[in-house]
Amino acid sequence: MLRLFSLSALIGLAAMADGAFAHENEVDVRLEGAQLCVTSNSSPNHDIGQFPNRGNPNSFRQQATRVCVDADPEVTGRITQNTQSSGVSVTGILFRPGTADFYDANSPRGFSRDPSSGWRLEGMGAAELLGMDAQNAHVDHRGLYHYHGVSEALVGSQSGSLIGWAADGFEIHYIGDAAQSGWQLREGTRASAPFGAYDGTFEEDWVFVEGAGNLDQCNAAVVNGTLTYFATDTYPFFPRCFHGTVSSDFMGRR
Repeated sequence: MLRLFSLSALIGLAAMADGAFAHENEVDVRLEGAQLCVTSNSSPNHDIGQFPNRGNPNSFRQQATRVCVDADPEVTGRITQNTQSSGVSVTGILFRPGTADFYDANSPRGFSRDPSSGWRLEGMGAAELLGMDAQNAHVDHRGLYHYHGVSEALVGSQSGSLIGWAADGFEIHYIGDAAQSGWQLREGTRASAPFGAYDGTFEEDWVFVEGAGNLDQCNAAVVNGTLTYFATDTYPFFPRCFHGTVSSDFMGRR
């Protein structure tokens, strides 16, 4: 095994004056045979918001996370979708832009795990409802902190544009407005409940328009002969489909 790097950034465990909390980030990235493996304590290298909060009833819990991807990924010629997570940051925090919630008029919160409406709640489109913090992240029912959108603090902590690896092993970079998503809001209004204009609250509000950006439907482009994914400030935020072989560590229920 060849260790690539190990990072430990002690920020402190005390509550901050604004209600945010800082934690100790511990991450280990190493080659294990043909795989690149990222192990962390699931605690980011920046302050996190207050959890629970009005939109999120869960408490943050530091916990061991380990995911592995192909160290030398290849394009397979087919696209894989419906993964649990999109990838992992260089600091060991999962990228999980999608949600498992759908519009549900019978739920007190207006959404639930019942998919019958066909309208899946979009993480960043419903950020306030889901209790996202200032880094476009929140915690799930296990207390696992994860990103739904680009974290300004994560980006600012890196010396280059690399912020992580996708579920198939290709790199994820963030270069701001230089990478433009081709996903656009649909025109008009929804034909079924919850009705209303397409405003980005639901995944189905979006449609991919070829040529509208400089990335494909998976937020990917070929850079210097290598497939590269990009994180964007607009939908889909992180890749949600993949050109390589997706690691089983990223499959399963959301």
